[in-house]
Amino acid sequence: MTPTTVLLIFCGYVAVLLLVARLTASHGAQDGDAHFFVASKKAPWYAVAFGMLGASLSGVTFISVPGWVASQGFTYMQMVLGYLVGYGFIMAVLMPLYYRMGLTSIYGYFESRFGPKAYRTGAAFFILSRTIGAAFRLFLVALVLKLFILEPLGWSASDGAALDWGYAVAVLVILGVIWAYTRQGGLGTIVWTDTLQTAAMLVAVVYSAYAITTAMDWSWGETVHHIQSSPMGQWWVWDDWKAPNHFIKHFTAGAFVATAMTGMDQDMMQKNLACKNLQEARWNMGSFSLVLVVVNVLFLGLGVLLYTWADSQALAIERADSLYPTVALGGSLGWGLG
Repeated sequence: MTPTTVLLIFCGYVAVLLLVARLTASHGAQDGDAHFFVASKKAPWYAVAFGMLGASLSGVTFISVPGWVASQGFTYMQMVLGYLVGYGFIMAVLMPLYYRMGLTSIYGYFESRFGPKAYRTGAAFFILSRTIGAAFRLFLVALVLKLFILEPLGWSASDGAALDWGYAVAVLVILGVIWAYTRQGGLGTIVWTDTLQTAAMLVAVVYSAYAITTAMDWSWGETVHHIQSSPMGQWWVWDDWKAPNHFIKHFTAGAFVATAMTGMDQDMMQKNLACKNLQEARWNMGSFSLVLVVVNVLFLGLGVLLYTWADSQALAIERADSLYPTVALGGSLGWGLG
């Protein structure tokens, strides 16, 4: 796939995002701030759940998680299973609390329980953590745009330059797109654009796996057997307590991470609060958590396939984060993938 083709696909995707934003913004405009902040409390729970997959995974997962299997195997799934405990706590304890108080900002609970200083502290830490996390995700996406669109087209002068303006262009474009599709519709738009992005991500994962298995002339049964028998297919670490990925450490960390990063995260919980009522919000969280397990297995399985294909083609993988972009855009798997 040529850089020009990739650029055209990117532009088409952005155009669809902006169209969705325009339609959803006009649909809920009569509800004012309620539409902007909580989607007028009318968001379908299944759309919220599906969109939350993309928000939880994001481009970081797409680029990074498949590369982890070379060093960690499937042991990341130990943490993902721990997430289920955290999500269960959110459904049983936090969601009823937030809905009973009728919150828009979940940190309003901190204010009512501990005072305004706790409210400001919680909100400040959310902004700080979200800024750092968003910056990291933005870096990875900008890296892909720069390496596989801007540089091949001669729009980035990084070699020997004091300032890599290719990154600057990529970052500004991404920020401009995000601003354009969120500025009017707010959460009422984000629920549906997240759904679109999740669909695009999952289609890409499934198609990537299909392209590799077809090129290797494997059936789906042979593919599963190869992944299971691969040295990268290890799930559990029980024997070495000192290992950072020991089951108990990973599982416990997953429970606390899910509670803190979802249950006390304004971005994630605001989407749950956009559901019509507590029951639908619980349906949303429950279905999201179960599907998240399956999707992470898909990503890690894709990682095994990507490394297998890279080895068969003698592709040089400089670092784990470059695994998927290198294989996908290398041109060896046909037009549809690269």
